[in-house]
Amino acid sequence: MAIFSKKLCQQKLDTWLKAEERIASGQRYQIGTRMLTRADLKAVREEMEYWAGRLAEAEAAENGGGRNRVYRVVPRDL
Repeated sequence: MAIFSKKLCQQKLDTWLKAEERIASGQRYQIGTRMLTRADLKAVREEMEYWAGRLAEAEAAENGGGRNRVYRVVPRDL
């Protein structure tokens, strides 16, 4: 079972995608005497990768019960 639900993972991923768009449109701007610097793009992309992986895990758990398992069989002649 996945720790996070598929819905939560999708919401978080969407949030980080919006953050990346905002950073791409302007990293730093100034209004009057105030200056705003947005978050580091590298950190945002790391979070996007994290939530994309969690979303994939949640979808896999929902569809097939988790990760694929491989079993090794050794044939024996008795």
